[in-house]
Amino acid sequence: MLRAPGLLKHRATKGFVLALALETDPSPPFLSRCDAGDRPLAGASLLRHHFIHSPSSSRPSLSIWRRKKEMGKEGLFVIHQLKRLRSGPQFDQFMRTHVTRLLRTDLLAVLAELLRQDNISLSMKVYEAVRKEIWYHPDMFFYRDMLMMLARNKGEEETRRVWADLRSEAVRFDQHTYGDIVRAFTDGGLPHLAMEIYGEMRSSPTLPSLFRSASS
Repeated sequence: MLRAPGLLKHRATKGFVLALALETDPSPPFLSRCDAGDRPLAGASLLRHHFIHSPSSSRPSLSIWRRKKEMGKEGLFVIHQLKRLRSGPQFDQFMRTHVTRLLRTDLLAVLAELLRQDNISLSMKVYEAVRKEIWYHPDMFFYRDMLMMLARNKGEEETRRVWADLRSEAVRFDQHTYGDIVRAFTDGGLPHLAMEIYGEMRSSPTLPSLFRSASS
């Protein structure tokens, strides 16, 4: 929804150049935006500029996966054993006999802790276990947390796997979540992935029509 001209100018003074451009030209080419010094922005610099200076994209998302229950003894034991075994036949057996038998709250708490520790390999193992549970249902915040962790740790191959999974489940991100993810990959040193995700965002039906028209 378009704001009053005075508000748009106020945001522009804080660096939100896109809002000012929309005020003067409702449909300018998005890729011709300039920074405060009238220098053209392109590629990852454009993405970083657009999302960092957008007030709405900086609001923290309320993820159901962050409203965790306290880790129980069983969860602590599982994390310790996963980190000790790491891979191999014993690891696979432990996944079958212990991880898949955890209660829902414990399994999600284990995954949340592994994400917090930035442990890519174990997070991916537990992520796959979660998706096989009968109670699992696609959730954008579940995928958001996975992607944010992978962005922090430059997990490009794992990112493509997770992105393929969420697309197969028809998961849609809202505007703010897309902004957080694009910014995370830009800051994490994976601008090419940020550009790919940004391209997905532009074609998403959940993107407000104002931003679709600005980026077309």
